[in-house]
Amino acid sequence: MARITVEDCQERVDNRFLLVQMAIKRVHQYREGYPALVESRNKEVVTALREIAAAKIMPDDMGYYKAPDTPIDESSID
Repeated sequence: MARITVEDCQERVDNRFLLVQMAIKRVHQYREGYPALVESRNKEVVTALREIAAAKIMPDDMGYYKAPDTPIDESSID
């Protein structure tokens, strides 16, 4: 599998602080027994970043986290 970078994730979530919070929350969910949404044999934090880069998890209100001039693709949000 290709290497995951923070830049890959920032294509989905512009705010680095939010990105870190999302990854931490997802790691806690794994430890509570939630299944991974992408196939990965990596550590929990890498799996969380892979999910963010694949747009499998997104913040609840993307309009709040995007810059006002950035178009939001509502079709990619489940």
